[in-house]
Amino acid sequence: MSGTCATCGRTFEVAADLAARYPGWTPKECPSCFRSGAGGGGGGSRRRTTLVEENLTTAEVLERYSAGPADGVFTDGSAQPNPGPGGWGAVYVVDGEIVDQRHGHDPDTTNNRMELTAIASAVELVPVGTPATIWTDSKLAVDTLTSWAHGWARRGWRRKGGEIKNLDLIKPLHAALADRPELRLEWIAAHSGNRWNEYADSLSTAYLRDTV
Repeated sequence: MSGTCATCGRTFEVAADLAARYPGWTPKECPSCFRSGAGGGGGGSRRRTTLVEENLTTAEVLERYSAGPADGVFTDGSAQPNPGPGGWGAVYVVDGEIVDQRHGHDPDTTNNRMELTAIASAVELVPVGTPATIWTDSKLAVDTLTSWAHGWARRGWRRKGGEIKNLDLIKPLHAALADRPELRLEWIAAHSGNRWNEYADSLSTAYLRDTV
């Protein structure tokens, strides 16, 4: 099944599992527009940008983009709709060359869970003792893991506002990063033409396509 994006006007394919899960439903936006928030439908953890791209394969990303950092682990996660089916991706790059990559899919998840899952995979991709930057375009994930989680841990994993969402992912990831001081978590702008961020984005939406 195919649809036409209400934001960018491009035709896109709807994955078979999505069509089966939501009979008669067609997304109003293509995956890239939805995730960038260009039309207002994206997740709250993403900044709106003026640059909107197609749902590219990883090979197409490499052909189109060359800018941005060339070292580190680049991560991304998504869910469409949110909550709903989602995916995540992580690619480890040194001097502009891919060392390793991973991606996965969850039939019932959220944007934030997929972002955190991608970061957890990034930690595993880097050999222990090897300095590296983990890049994510989720400001929420950066703030959670580099700031808020420290206070929650001191209070026995409690927060004044109530429940800590995704604690099952945040708690072990906070511990993993604490054990790996050689790793640094940094934010990178989404859909801004950064080659490896776009590549991670492509990995995270691979479940929507026949070709990674």
